[in-house]
Formats: sequence, C-alpha cells, structure tokens
Amino acid sequence: MTGPKPLVVVGDVLLDEDIEGVATRLAPDAPAPVVDVTGDRRHPGGAGLAAALAARGGRDVVLVTALGDDPASEAVRRELGGRVRLLELPLHGTLPVKTRVLAGGRPVVRIDRGGGTPGEPDEAVREALAGAHAVLVADYGRHTAGAVRPHLADAARRTPLVWDPHPKGDPPVPGARLVTPNAAEAVALCAGAPGAPGVSGVSLGAFAARGTELAERWRAAGVAVTLGDRGVLLTRPGGGTPMLIPAPFRADGDPCGAGDCFAATTVAALADGLLPEEALQRAVAEAAAFVAAGGAGNPELWHAPAVPGPAHDPAADAFELAEGVRARGGTVVATGGCFDLVHAGHVGLLESARRVGDCLIVCLNSDASVTRRKGAGRPLTPVADRARVLAALGSVDAVVVFEEDTPEAVLGRLRPDVWVKGGDYSVQELPEAEVLRSWGGQAVVLPYLDGRSTTALARRAAEAAAVALRAPDG
Repeated sequence: MTGPKPLVVVGDVLLDEDIEGVATRLAPDAPAPVVDVTGDRRHPGGAGLAAALAARGGRDVVLVTALGDDPASEAVRRELGGRVRLLELPLHGTLPVKTRVLAGGRPVVRIDRGGGTPGEPDEAVREALAGAHAVLVADYGRHTAGAVRPHLADAARRTPLVWDPHPKGDPPVPGARLVTPNAAEAVALCAGAPGAPGVSGVSLGAFAARGTELAERWRAAGVAVTLGDRGVLLTRPGGGTPMLIPAPFRADGDPCGAGDCFAATTVAALADGLLPEEALQRAVAEAAAFVAAGGAGNPELWHAPAVPGPAHDPAADAFELAEGVRARGGTVVATGGCFDLVHAGHVGLLESARRVGDCLIVCLNSDASVTRRKGAGRPLTPVADRARVLAALGSVDAVVVFEEDTPEAVLGRLRPDVWVKGGDYSVQELPEAEVLRSWGGQAVVLPYLDGRSTTALARRAAEAAAVALRAPDG
C-alpha cells in the first residue's frame, strides 16, 4: 500500500506587504493623502499564498518555485516552513515584493519592487510532478511555469492540472483540466489574439465567447472565468451552453488573494475526486468566505500554527474507523472488489455484509489493478468515481483503495474480524483466507444475486448499442 501522493503547486511566489494606517489630511506639497501608519504585515503571495491555502487541513503540498538569497526570499521560507514542502529553482535576481499602502482598509497606492529569472529545475522537481496527485500552476508572469513546462505537459496527461493564468505569463499546457482566468485576464488574453472572438463588453455572452476561444486555443478541457459577485462561468471547447455558478452570497471585504483561494480550492477538490462542476461550486463558496473574512490580509491565515497535522489520506479514515470499532469491542467487516459498475448484486452483498458487524470497509482495486485483472478497456469507471459511489451507500462506512492485485497488504493493516465475498467464490478459493487466520479473522461467503455482473452489464450494453446502430432511422 503506497502512501498518499502530494498536491503540487508550481508558480511564482511574491512577498506581499501591507502598510496600514489612517488618512485624515492631504500633503501640503501635493494633493496626496498623508497616511499615518498604524501597523504593517508581510506574508507570501502568489503561488506561496495558493500553496498555503491548499495545505489547510493538513493536506500534503509541495511548492515548486524560484527563490534567491535576498531578504524577501528568506521571509517567504520562514513563513511557509512547516506549512508546505519547498522545491526551489534558483532565482537570478531578487524576489518580487508587492507593497500596498492602505488607509481605512482601502488601498491608496501599490509599489512593486524586485524581480528575477528562474533557473533550471533539478531531478527532484521532475519526480515531484511525476508523482503528483494533482497540480496547480499559479502563474504570475514571472515564468517559473515556463522553466518546468515539459514536466507540466507530462503531468497534464495523467493527473488533474489547474492553471491560473496571467496575461504576461506562459500559456497553459495542452490537456489542462481547468484554466481559471478572472474577467480582466480573459479580456486581456483575448485582445488582439489570432482567432479572438469579435465581441466586447462585460455581458455573459461576451465572456462565454472568450472562454470558448481560450479553451480551444489552449486545448483545455474547460475554462472557468471568475466574474466576481456574479460567480464563475464554465465554458468548454466547441461552444455549447456554458454553466454559470453563482456566488452563494455577496462578500464585502478585501478581494486580494481571492483568485488564489479559488484556484487552490478547485485543484484540491479535483484531487478529492470531484467533477469539475462540483469543484467549481466548492471553490466559489470558499472564495466568497475568504473575501468576507478579510482576504489575504486576514491575520488568522498566518497566525494559526504553522505545522500541519498528518497529511490527509482518505484511507486513513478507514484505518481509524477499524481501530475505533475494535476498541469498543465491535466487529470490523471488510469486503473488496473492482465495483466497476455498481449493480443490484453489489448492493445486496454490501447490505448483507454490513449486517454482519458494526462497520463495513470496502477495499477497492485501483484502476491499474483492475486493468491487470480484467484486461484492456477496464475499468469502465475511474477509481475516484467508484469510490464516491460506494461511499455514498448507506451500508458502506469507509473505502480504501489498494494498488496490488489482491488486498492482502491492506487487510494486514485493517485486520478485519470478518472478510466477506459474494457467492461466486468459495472460501477455499479466497487467497485472503490464510492471511485472515493469522490474526483470528474469518473469511465468509454471502449469497449473491445470480446473473448480476459488470461484465454481463457491459456485454448487454454493447449488444443493445449494436442493435440500435443496425436499426433503420425512423
């Protein structure tokens, strides 16, 4: 059983500095407000903020970024230490510092300093992206993404990749699951571009046309244009009707960092197995709450303990559940299989298995494991969807995915009291029976609805499709 894969954030880190004060008069030598400073704070911005937000709740996050030897880089390292794991590219220059002067909580002026060029990535960066559970590219126009572009292109072919773009940055790699420009970025990215739609304005129709054009240009699965209070507009290549996901409420607060919160929540939700539409709904709600709480300037973001809890592993819930049930003297029941298309036979087996003890844990074959067992073309349903369907059943208390051909290794960790299989097996045939006996567990076979199987369902569906294709139009 391998450990959980990390979420990898790639992009440009900035150091955000807010100088706060009050302004009650103008300068005598110019019509400019005089700000009496009451406090200041510094924290990572850009990809650094996105990574810190993605790591909330103890998620394992790796941040790939360019840092140097300057004081701003050192400040970022200190603040991110214990929150995320840093993989650094050399920075030829100094880290950008973005300073806002605020009076009464509202920006009066912004001062940008510093800048540099990222160097070449090392083998550790390639390995991190090769083993990523999901990838977020937080592009702030400083070309960290460009430095690792070939590795990002490889990652997009096998794992969910979300790209938060910048008009001065690098174009997303083909195959991105979602690209998340805001309204101003969508306008800038389409202005004067070859093939750009001949539309203008801020109507939903205009943004739908821009989103579709960008999705086709970038060969992305979807483009989600964030529209502030109006929510998010999801478009796909080829046009069609876009999906508008409204904001759950009007958030009055500092919007600085809202885009990072939106992108970080989106990629985390995709890593958890949500569909893009579901991920965007979660991200819209989280971004609104983020703004209402004070945005990137909310001190609670950075004053919380820096050291996260254990990296979140959905399977950990199953192991904790088993330990808790055993500690109370209960009976832990487990079953396993591919569950490629959940049908009546599966449901009946799971309901019966749950009645055997005090909890039911399903050991689920990974996609690679199903392919080795069932052959090319299987699974029909990816593991994230299979796990979601099973977890939604009232009879199932937890799901744990295993990579091997048999669940013996994961059973050794769960140590269930009872291992259940359907009636198309015999106890003597079960390779797990022997390992169960090593801790006093028992393998049993339960009755199974005859004639129900994923293979049979797939065969009947193929036969029905063939008949429909032969039928005359009418």
